[in-house]
Amino acid sequence: MSAAPMFRGLSAFPITPADPHGRVDTEGLARLVQRLAAAKVDSIGLLGSTGTYAYLTRAERRRAIEAAAGCLGGRVPLIVGIGALRTDDAQDLARDAAAAGADGLLLAPVSYTPLTEEEVYQHFAAVAEATTLPLCIYNNPATTHFTFSDDLLARLAKLPGIAAAKNPAPPPAEARARHEALRTKVPDSFAIGYSGDWRAADAVLAGGDAWYSVVGGLLPMPSLQLLRAAQAGDTAAVARWDARFQGLWELFQELSSLRVMYAAADILGLCRTAPPQPILPLRPTAYERVAAALEKLNADARPGGALTAASSGSFP
Repeated sequence: MSAAPMFRGLSAFPITPADPHGRVDTEGLARLVQRLAAAKVDSIGLLGSTGTYAYLTRAERRRAIEAAAGCLGGRVPLIVGIGALRTDDAQDLARDAAAAGADGLLLAPVSYTPLTEEEVYQHFAAVAEATTLPLCIYNNPATTHFTFSDDLLARLAKLPGIAAAKNPAPPPAEARARHEALRTKVPDSFAIGYSGDWRAADAVLAGGDAWYSVVGGLLPMPSLQLLRAAQAGDTAAVARWDARFQGLWELFQELSSLRVMYAAADILGLCRTAPPQPILPLRPTAYERVAAALEKLNADARPGGALTAASSGSFP
């Protein structure tokens, strides 16, 4: 499978349902993944931050990959997070992912001691050398406390096997200038995608190749509508869809997208699970706000529609 299309379009990141002891509910995960495949997302991002990779053992990560790859059967590219504190552990996770059926890898510079640019470069070079799968750089300073400079991304883009970057979407007013500044430093084949759902469509309008989406992991159809509008350069349609999502965007920023997605999965009847402790489920008042935001998105997307549970079909 070519690396280029794998890191373009809508990459949907589902939660990883698990019991309180961290054992993955493989049947529940398979249902979520099959739903994304049926919606025809461009790729599935398994074991990303939304997939709580940092809270799972190596064995449970592999079980999750095997479950997802087994039910997908190659229909949709599967990109798997392999972040770990130690370089040798990340290498082992890369090998596990390849053996379990992954198509691509997503690597964040997880750390406790703050890392230097040279340390991050050597970490990525060693992991890329340990696998034949294409690798996407996961630039997530909110959790890793490391920010990739454009120069470091350009240096890494020259390494064999490093094919893409997942960057936090910048403020809309800065999106085009910042995207074009990086674009001039990396090969044309290197895909530049964005996360941060509430800004990602503007980043795609500015030239971004992909939206690495939290909300897409549960609500693929409206997410695809927003992404396709951005890819087409249809600013009016982007504005309309962005307004429909606004309630969720506000909750993502206030409560964290992870907590909101766990609540949404329960509200929609898709999955009964709780986030890994010490993360706590949302309180009932916040839960009600998530339900209201989902109701509004559903009503706006399908006039006259009513949100019930998964059986309503309103959110394929």
